[in-house]
Amino acid sequence: MTDRTTTPDPRPPHPAPDATPDLSSKNPDWWRQAVVYQVYPRSFADADGDGLGDLRGITRRLTHLAALGVDALWMSPFYPSELADGGYDVADPRDVDPRLGTLDDFDTLVAEAHRLGLKVIVDIVPNHTSHQHVWFQEALRAGPGSPARDRYVFRDGKGEQGELPPTDWQSVFGGSAWQRVPDGQWYLHLFAAEQPDLNWGHPDVRADVRTTLRFWSDRGVDGFRVDVAHALAKDLDEPLRDLGAPELSREGALADFPPGTHPFYDRDEVHEIYRDWRKILDAYSPPRMAVAEAWVPGARRALYARRDELGQAFNFEYLQAAWDAEELRQVITDSLETAHAAGASATWVLSNHDVVRHASRLMLPPDTDENAWLLSGGHAPAVDPDAGLRRARAATLLMLALPGSAYLYQGEELGLPEVADLPTEVLQDPIWEQTGHVRKGRDGCRVPLPWTTTGPSYGFGAAGAWLPQPPSFAAYAVEAQDGAEGSTLELYRAALRTRRKLIDGEALNWAEETPAGVLQFDRGDGWRCVANLSPDPVSLPAGEVLLTSAPLEDGRLGPDTTAWLGR
Repeated sequence: MTDRTTTPDPRPPHPAPDATPDLSSKNPDWWRQAVVYQVYPRSFADADGDGLGDLRGITRRLTHLAALGVDALWMSPFYPSELADGGYDVADPRDVDPRLGTLDDFDTLVAEAHRLGLKVIVDIVPNHTSHQHVWFQEALRAGPGSPARDRYVFRDGKGEQGELPPTDWQSVFGGSAWQRVPDGQWYLHLFAAEQPDLNWGHPDVRADVRTTLRFWSDRGVDGFRVDVAHALAKDLDEPLRDLGAPELSREGALADFPPGTHPFYDRDEVHEIYRDWRKILDAYSPPRMAVAEAWVPGARRALYARRDELGQAFNFEYLQAAWDAEELRQVITDSLETAHAAGASATWVLSNHDVVRHASRLMLPPDTDENAWLLSGGHAPAVDPDAGLRRARAATLLMLALPGSAYLYQGEELGLPEVADLPTEVLQDPIWEQTGHVRKGRDGCRVPLPWTTTGPSYGFGAAGAWLPQPPSFAAYAVEAQDGAEGSTLELYRAALRTRRKLIDGEALNWAEETPAGVLQFDRGDGWRCVANLSPDPVSLPAGEVLLTSAPLEDGRLGPDTTAWLGR
């Protein structure tokens, strides 16, 4: 076990507001308009100085989140794991990785978050386990045809000696989705080989996840983010179906199948699972919320967000949209209509632990191959960090004006860009190895946060960090931006403070006769957002200027700038 020697508590980077009561019992729908901050535990704050972020580090920095003005934090997995996929290879879903802390540390974190008025959402990973999970180890020992193997998806291979995979299904991370074991059988892994897929037709699997939902709900968590929510149900009837083309294993190929019939993505049967979960979540007072990570088209995604299922689903069309006024308007309109049809609120996200940070991504030309850009170290094409930050600030202010929930990713409040030039010898994302060094992976958005302008890891911990931080991070540090007029951190604080005062409903009305390249809409609660995505300054409509993402230019809204106006 890692040495638990601690460093002195750091001074809060900004005074925390007075503690506020947890109002969720009075407002069980708090999540409909919430701002949720995603914490990637390994990269947030390191309390014991081993280079890896931990739960006590998160607890010590909760005042940063309270001062920022978010409503909740969502923590990516902190469970026991060999970190073959950044913690999403879970060996025990009802414990804490000893490198990250203990269950007592978790309870302390939840108590402190609630004292500060913050809700707590945790990741649940129901599609697969780690290959180190006791069930999978039992399955390997038990051999072919055993009941233990029925909890996973084991099959005999094709070929004279069973030497070929059972199907042509491909892993999301590259290569075959099947791994052979010494006795000759193969098991399914839609992700890394260290992440065997569970068989959701098995009653033990369903019962165990019900236990997990209750375990964390009983410890006070307010909700769950459901990893790969669209992949649980699979067509495992014999014979298994080949897809005929490797690319049809990708989520984007769902259009090649009638809705609900892909062999392992977005099958109709998955919704019965979530209706069962909703009964458990609603048994608590207040009911626990849930949000689906479901990479499926909008109309199908709405099914996961129905009131008798998870209640909310991530909107990835918005994240994937180009910095183009017409495209964004259509995506926003469609997303609001989809959420309304499901009785849910919309969700908005610009960055997370799986994508290039939006301060860099939004500056890439349309149709840029992001992997090629990462392989070039971010040099082909080069991204102007100042221009990228300006556009990212405008995009954030636009997002925060939309009705529904906004999900922020740690470090975006500092304006962090993607660390695209990580040397290949430090990469830890399994994508790099599993694709034979063809795809660089997601490490560039997971580099630990800078809290101070100096030190071996810029305040992340007493020693170094598990991924190297570039020297440029010093200028982005919380210490550098705290109280600094015009800083990105202060913009986020002001935006969230203002948003909390303004939000009182879910209506949005597009303004008529808007100039080309400009998005302009009124909120039913009495304020207006204007976002200039064009290359030229534009005049603002009448109204009190409440907040802008960049200073006005002679009273006009400059390019890549968003303003909020009172009416």
